[in-house]
Amino acid sequence: MGHLDNEIISLKNNLIEMFLLVQKQLRKSIVALNTLDKNLAREVMVNERRVNAEELKIDKDCENFVALFNPVAIDLRFVFAAFKINSHLESIGDSAKGVSKFVLEMDKKFDEKLLLDLQLDRMYELANSMIEDNVRALRNDDTSQARLVFNKDVEIDNINRQATSVVANYLANGGTDIIPLLNLISIIRRLERVGDLSSNIAEEIIFYLEAKVLKHEKQKG
Repeated sequence: MGHLDNEIISLKNNLIEMFLLVQKQLRKSIVALNTLDKNLAREVMVNERRVNAEELKIDKDCENFVALFNPVAIDLRFVFAAFKINSHLESIGDSAKGVSKFVLEMDKKFDEKLLLDLQLDRMYELANSMIEDNVRALRNDDTSQARLVFNKDVEIDNINRQATSVVANYLANGGTDIIPLLNLISIIRRLERVGDLSSNIAEEIIFYLEAKVLKHEKQKG
């Protein structure tokens, strides 16, 4: 195995570590929300600095890879994809930070039935599963794993579209905490954003492996 191959493996492993880092951030933010654990929310806020530092490091590694090896074909597609995947992962970390910020502003837990009606836990399960699909796709160079992400994103979008009416019904039936409910809708939007970002990552993995730009296909359709 040549030096270039070793550098690709190293960069891929660093990306996977970034995946796992933001996945952990997202999980902690949702646990903090469900349990009103403000210490856990603060931990997410503090660890955001590590996410940002990792993003900068991977970006620098990508730049060095291009400068040192002048890659072509699939190697060049990989480094282009790595740049974009890294940025999307940092944005997933931002979403986890945003959820934790709302937790720090909460005075009491949300109504459990409301969270159940909003399918918040289902949204998180889907988002977490999409991250895992992308990790397997990148680790194994397996586009079939990446394509599992898209149907899950559709389900997340459907849950997101129902959120406003669920909250409106809750208010119509006696709910009075307007600001916390607006924050809850914002949390739902952040989880929906994680789904979008994971779909973008899946597209980049497919681009890297198949030289196929799915965004262009969508525009033609």
